Amino acid sequence: MVQILPAEKLTLYDLEKQFNLQLATEGPFFQEWKDPLPPITDSEHQHLERLKASYLHLAKRPMLEEMVKMVVLSPLLDMAGFYLPPFYSTSEESIEIREEDRGVVIRGKIDVLVLQDQLWILVIESKRAKFSLEPGIPQALVYMLAESVSRK
Repeated sequence: MVQILPAEKLTLYDLEKQFNLQLATEGPFFQEWKDPLPPITDSEHQHLERLKASYLHLAKRPMLEEMVKMVVLSPLLDMAGFYLPPFYSTSEESIEIREEDRGVVIRGKIDVLVLQDQLWILVIESKRAKFSLEPGIPQALVYMLAESVSRK
């Protein structure tokens, strides 16, 4: 019997155990994350401050994922130019990983995916308004893993 697991229920431990994912802590892993960023303009700074104020105001009450996407993610994606060529943005993209020999199927939907041709540029898993990034990490990793499994 096949067991169907929702991607949002998996933990980092599950991913380590089932797929041998490991934290990369050495070397020049994504060196561009360490390079200095270009300066932002006064206008961009004002826009970001307004976004921050909007988020902090709305986060005082329970804020569901759709509001997080609308208030925070969509404006940030627009500022980054991810709605323009050469990028393509999509949402609610379905994924599935089948481990037939283990009798497991993992299913989920990517909240936001930005592509350049077949290259995944950005995967976003939005969660209810909280200050921790931890809950979304396993789910985003599952989505990236699904893409790598599908290419084999």
